[in-house]
Amino acid sequence: MKYALVTGGSRGLGRAICVTLARDLGYNILINYQGNEAAAKETLQLVEAEGVSGEILKFDVSDKAMVDSVMEAWVERNPEGVIEVLVNNAGITRDNLMVWLEEKDWDDVINTHVKGMFNCTKFVLQKMIRARYGRIINVVSVSGVKGVPGQTNYSAAKGAMIAATRSLAQEVAKRKITVNAVAPGFIRSDMTEKLPVDQLIKLIPMNRFGEPEEVADIVSFIASPKAAYITGETININGGIHS
Repeated sequence: MKYALVTGGSRGLGRAICVTLARDLGYNILINYQGNEAAAKETLQLVEAEGVSGEILKFDVSDKAMVDSVMEAWVERNPEGVIEVLVNNAGITRDNLMVWLEEKDWDDVINTHVKGMFNCTKFVLQKMIRARYGRIINVVSVSGVKGVPGQTNYSAAKGAMIAATRSLAQEVAKRKITVNAVAPGFIRSDMTEKLPVDQLIKLIPMNRFGEPEEVADIVSFIASPKAAYITGETININGGIHS
């Protein structure tokens, strides 16, 4: 059976990606979450409503031992399962101006995004190499492309993911594994609901926030065979905000 693993898949953008991959490509979905089991179960119901199977997997992406333990247990339970798609979507924000930024807020953001990407990618990569097929998609941000005041830690994390995307894409291209990133701008989600929408919308040429489904549609395309010749790219989805 073919699977897609989506980290941070319980809510918002992650949920939209899970449902879209199930609907468009027929993948069975592994929904990673860390704290909100109820939301993860809701996402599972939405995925199963698309006619595929799914499973929720609780682990902190920044903890390699936990990632390996949970994923190895899943492999033992599903010896015929093949993870063809990995979407590194799990993320947090700890916004503040650099002068007031606490070390823990720096470390937590870097570890969740960059170490989390490493931990999950490391687990699936060798299996993809042996299968000579795979799609790795890193969800980054306009912050990592353009930079945003008050998000030095978040911009650093997403910028690192973009650079890693380019390098890894070159390492595995001959094995028919593509590695790409999608960089959303302001998207309606739990992470943006507290932002000053009225002020920020003036910065967006399209004069609106994006919807999670609009990002999920791009992820679905990149995950499909139609995108076989696209790798090492960062696709911006931001309504016209450019660096």
